[in-house]
Amino acid sequence: MPLSRASGILLHPTSFPSRFGIGDLGQEAYNFVNFLKDSGQQIWQVLPLGPTGFGNSPYLSYSAMAGNPLLISPDKLKDKGLLSEDDLSNLPEFPSDRVNFDLVAQIKGSMLKTAYQNFQKNASEEEQEAFEELCTSKAFWLDDYASFMALKEAHEGASWHTWDEDIASRQPAVLAEWQERLADEIQYHKFLQFEFFEQWDELKNYANEQGIKIFGDVPIYVAHDSADVWAHPEIFCLDTETGEPSLMAGVPPDYFSETGQLWGNPVYQWDILEQENFLWWVQRIQSMLNKVDWIRIDHFRG
Repeated sequence: MPLSRASGILLHPTSFPSRFGIGDLGQEAYNFVNFLKDSGQQIWQVLPLGPTGFGNSPYLSYSAMAGNPLLISPDKLKDKGLLSEDDLSNLPEFPSDRVNFDLVAQIKGSMLKTAYQNFQKNASEEEQEAFEELCTSKAFWLDDYASFMALKEAHEGASWHTWDEDIASRQPAVLAEWQERLADEIQYHKFLQFEFFEQWDELKNYANEQGIKIFGDVPIYVAHDSADVWAHPEIFCLDTETGEPSLMAGVPPDYFSETGQLWGNPVYQWDILEQENFLWWVQRIQSMLNKVDWIRIDHFRG
């Protein structure tokens, strides 16, 4: 499809001004869309939108398909009646020139837990149906992701390959036992995705109405410590005994680094993917194209 010449700005949502210590999908995001329109721009480019792991890099996400709960706007949750003004008060003094992710996760995590509890108690039948619809439509990745996040919290943040062998390797009976034990925590992580996608879809629709296309980012490799690798180890190059990457992505020495770069992401087993008609990749691209208008596949050289 031919594309006409257009210009825009790359700005990740975490960079928006916010009293909550991190930019989100609230009013400042809409203000930015208005700014783009008023400036004659047509494109808003974002970095990967997934939940970040160690180091808080958007290129090392716990999921290739989930959204980052820290981008959920507490103000919008208040508008839905899931939070009160008191829930949004008594905020600490966040740094103005950077994101203190640990502090943000602590403060926002408490708010999100409160919102979840209020949703459980007060959600209308229509809201419950919308939640169930999202869980069904995204079940191909959401079930594994929510289980992964609940298990990770139960293991105090440890990487999945260090868990007990029976759960690291997803033995069906043991996995079912853990999922029953962590049922509420799993439901909580599904709720977070429900709120993220509700807010993101509303923002994207508004941007499109203003003539702004959103340009998304798909890192070709995923983080080793992710729901994707835990749920689909057969499509990655992993040590069969330890679960660690047996072949990792990186680049040789170049202009940017005299010694080259070793990224640590496990490389794909393309022969296995081919046998499955590249189903995981098809689902990943479809999932991303439901989020944004255009995508770039990043770090392809690695």
